Amino acid sequence: MAGYDPRPESVALLEKLVAALKLHGIVTEEEIALRKTIAERANPETGARMVARAWMDPEWREFLLRDGTAAAEAMGVSMRGNPPLGVLEDTASVHHLVVCTLCSCYPRAIIGYPPHWYKSAAYRSRAVREPRAVLAEFGTVLPAGIQVRVVDSTADFRWMVLPLRPEGTEGWTEDQLTALVSRDHLVGVSLPNAAQKVSRAA
Repeated sequence: MAGYDPRPESVALLEKLVAALKLHGIVTEEEIALRKTIAERANPETGARMVARAWMDPEWREFLLRDGTAAAEAMGVSMRGNPPLGVLEDTASVHHLVVCTLCSCYPRAIIGYPPHWYKSAAYRSRAVREPRAVLAEFGTVLPAGIQVRVVDSTADFRWMVLPLRPEGTEGWTEDQLTALVSRDHLVGVSLPNAAQKVSRAA
C-alpha cells in the first residue's frame, strides 16, 4: 500500500508466520502470490462500478442487494476467503454509515485499502455516538428528517453503501456514473454529486 512503511519487527514476525504456514502445508507459495495479486488489484473502482450498474439496471440492483458477494464475483472479483458482503441501500429517508467499532474491518476486495481515518479510534467511536457530527466534518449535512443508520462492519460480515443516484445524471453512461462514485461514498461519509470531481486516492 502506498505510503505504508511497516515496522521491521512486524515484517520479521510476518515472515516467520508465513514460513511456518508453508512448512506445515497450510498454504503454498502460489496461494500467497495469488492473494497478493488480488489485494494489489483491489480498488474503489470495483465498488463504484457495482453502484453505477445498480443505478442503471433494476435487475442488477436487486441482485446486488440480495447477494453482494455473488454480485462481486459476477464483476470478476474473487471473494474466496473474504467474509460475506452486504449492500446497504440509501433511500430518501435513510442514510447509511459504515464503521468497524473494533478494528478496521472493510470490504477490501471491492474498495481497496481503508483510509487512515476509518481505522482511527476517533472515527470508530464517534461514528456511533454522534454520526451527524462526523458526517458534517466530511461536508455531509443531512436534513433532520433523514434517519442516519450506523452499521457495524465485522470480521464475519462486511458492508458497502449503495447511495442514491444524484439528480442531473439522467442519460449518463456507466463509465460516467462510475467516475462519479468515490470510496467515501461507498462507506457513507459523503454523497455523490453530479457537479463534483471525485478522487479515489487512499
